[in-house]
Amino acid sequence: MRVLLASTSPARLMLLRQAGVEPQTASPDVDEEAVVAAVEAAEGRTLAPDEHVLLLARRKAADVAARASEDDPDFDGVVIGGDSMFELDGEVLGKPYTADAATARWMTMRGRTGVLHSGHAVYRLRPGAEPVEAHAVAQASVSFAADVTDAEIAAYVASGEPLHVAGAFTIDSLGGPFIERVEGDPSTVVGMSLSTLRRLVRELGVDWPTLWSRS
Repeated sequence: MRVLLASTSPARLMLLRQAGVEPQTASPDVDEEAVVAAVEAAEGRTLAPDEHVLLLARRKAADVAARASEDDPDFDGVVIGGDSMFELDGEVLGKPYTADAATARWMTMRGRTGVLHSGHAVYRLRPGAEPVEAHAVAQASVSFAADVTDAEIAAYVASGEPLHVAGAFTIDSLGGPFIERVEGDPSTVVGMSLSTLRRLVRELGVDWPTLWSRS
């Protein structure tokens, strides 16, 4: 069973590989800000975090699935798309991009708990059949250590790791020691909930072990 990951995220790729799945990868051609802005303008409201991540996960998966079907009509497998954002006290915290923003973020987050929202969309592609989709959102709460020092924050920011990840932290790399507790599927915090993906794949009539590239 072929697996196509609609993402070039190293964390999502690593997560699937650790679960025994060796996917192909493709970068979705989706202007995320424009997509969200268009939907919010049409509906006259700001999307809630779970709606935001699900919208983008579905658009990313749909874009890559459409191109896969066009480029390879014999494609038999699944296309997986995802999107994540971190919420703290009702405020959505995306990628900080700059060292100053990441530092300020960590000064605010230490000793507190936020929620990581992760959207998932899976397409089942088969030769001669219409694509079928399943989607869901997973959440996990993340509690940061209260005794993280200014020096530790400065060192972490200087590593560059938190600048380009949702919420300015990771759990599976340098940021892990600064996190005291996760409630929910831990893989959600890495980038995708593996338990959610398994459920969606099963909804589409695919047994999860058939995705394994190794036993």
